[in-house]
Amino acid sequence: MMNSLEKISVLIAEDDSVSREILRKNLTSWGYEVILTKDGEEAWNAIIQSRSRIIILDWLMPKLNGLDVCRKVRETITDRYTYIILMTAKGDSEDVIEGLTAGADDYITKPFKRPELKARLVTGKRIINLETQLLDTQKRLHELATRDGLTNLWNRSAIFKILEEEVERSSREKTPLGAIMIDIDHFKDINDSCGHLAGDAVLVAISRRLMDNVRPYDKIGRYGGDELLIVLPHSSRENLKIIADRLQKSIEEKKFVIPGHDPLKVTISIGGTSYDGMNKKAVDSLIQESDTALYEAKNEGRNRYKIIKIDGKDK
Repeated sequence: MMNSLEKISVLIAEDDSVSREILRKNLTSWGYEVILTKDGEEAWNAIIQSRSRIIILDWLMPKLNGLDVCRKVRETITDRYTYIILMTAKGDSEDVIEGLTAGADDYITKPFKRPELKARLVTGKRIINLETQLLDTQKRLHELATRDGLTNLWNRSAIFKILEEEVERSSREKTPLGAIMIDIDHFKDINDSCGHLAGDAVLVAISRRLMDNVRPYDKIGRYGGDELLIVLPHSSRENLKIIADRLQKSIEEKKFVIPGHDPLKVTISIGGTSYDGMNKKAVDSLIQESDTALYEAKNEGRNRYKIIKIDGKDK
């Protein structure tokens, strides 16, 4: 995402070579990156490829005129705002209205005055930067709403939503979907003996280690307390066994270094199940059966994994 310190790319569409070169020299001297095109069709292709945020369009051009390009930009580019300055020899109010109605944000008449063009570009840059700041703020708010404040994993509501979406996709595509529930063994003892700050540090460290040992498209969320839920698309029971074994060993084999304490040996218990894409109530079943499998793993001595069928029978 662009910030105010980065150069803004300006695309120029001008069929007159002399005017085009004058624009290029001026904009380059003002610190803009410049992309030059000589007609409307070439400009449109460059707009799609370059993702330029500011465009200077000559009104009268071969193939596509400036108004045509304006309309195509407004109809097609919806994921970002593009600031359009229409350059024209036409100065009548009717022409200005026509240009603005077609989608231009501003206009400048030929022959242009350098200070005026520079000021209009500054206005465009300010609008683009304001949009960037707004999108950054929206992104941060979304992170706050969906991420766990301690571990930065998905929070409970977000991981449930992810699970629901993956169940729908699994049903639609008839592909397997796995779920794994993880519990930190004797986590209360860590809090009691080392303090809650150390317990929090262990939970954060475990979360990071788990993230390093799942696939890029797997999603991990904090289910509650020290319980974590992992949603694993395209994962059969055999896949889950391989992943669960890797996760369990990644935690057990290396102690956790917590400032102010001796290295801690920590283990986890894992329960999991896989969905075949046929059960419409799979969200509840995946949670319940994974939790059942987790309980069995803990009941059998902890530091192990249990993967069961979604009906809980074949262990």
